[in-house]
Amino acid sequence: MGAFYTDADACPVKAEAERVATRHNLRMFVVSNGGLRPSANPLVETVIVDAGADVADMWIAERCGPGDIVVTGDIPLAAKCIEAGARVLRHNGERFTQANIGQQLAMRDLMADLRAANPLGMAGGGKGFTKADRSRVLDSLEREIRAAKAG
Repeated sequence: MGAFYTDADACPVKAEAERVATRHNLRMFVVSNGGLRPSANPLVETVIVDAGADVADMWIAERCGPGDIVVTGDIPLAAKCIEAGARVLRHNGERFTQANIGQQLAMRDLMADLRAANPLGMAGGGKGFTKADRSRVLDSLEREIRAAKAG
């Protein structure tokens, strides 16, 4: 089993991810461009990267590989991590896979085009993060860690 990477900018499940990583004695990297309070947990390394678009994403993508688990809401980062052989989860516990990442990227691009073409500048907000989402991510993390350990 490899390492555990969390794209920590706007990640609502850092504490849950740390709890699961600790239970499985996994090294965890919490990657962000700042504003995080470092964990006292010796298994958790807080990585502060330079400011800039996608710098945290690049840090994770350059290091992850087979046997690693990545938690991110960033679809292009998820695609790079899958390509590298990592197991990737959204913050709500849904899994990014080789089978669904192409559709996810296409939908992301379509939504960006629709937002850009909106003459009134109206944008819908995302749905809130729920207790069910938090529970689902805990279950998903456990499942992915077991799968990664199994090889």
